[in-house]
Amino acid sequence: MKRVIFASMVLLLCALFFTGVVSAAEKFAYADMLNLISEYGKAKDYEKVLVDKQNTYRTEIDKRVNEVKQFQDKMNLLSDKEKEAKKEEFETKVKGLQDFERQKLTDLRKEQDESMKAIFKDIEEAVKQYAEKEGYTLVFNDRVFVYQTKNMDITDKVMDILNKGAKK
Repeated sequence: MKRVIFASMVLLLCALFFTGVVSAAEKFAYADMLNLISEYGKAKDYEKVLVDKQNTYRTEIDKRVNEVKQFQDKMNLLSDKEKEAKKEEFETKVKGLQDFERQKLTDLRKEQDESMKAIFKDIEEAVKQYAEKEGYTLVFNDRVFVYQTKNMDITDKVMDILNKGAKK
């Protein structure tokens, strides 16, 4: 019986709280974050830079892989005694290749994280600017909702602000 009373009280308090929040919020909107990210000019520029760096790193890694393969092919032609003498040098080359590849991958991830932070900051600022100008109390990410009507979508208006800011 105590559980039923407690649960009823919690539900009543939640209902009162959410009713207060909804009545206090006057205007709602949502923005399509994936669309904003994928269509934002600055995000496209960052992606191009990262892809170019990735291609450069891939070329360098491929070059180093070929060097290791050539060294291994030469080792296969050697006698067992000569192979043993070159084994340490081969392992050093393999480890160097692995370290290089790992470092470049880490560098790319770090740069991607930093660029995403900058993009999200720009989007957040553009949403804030638009919401304050138009008197919106709450602006949601469209992925939060199961259903929404298009008349609450401010994605295009936020995109205009983002791209105007990017041109500066």
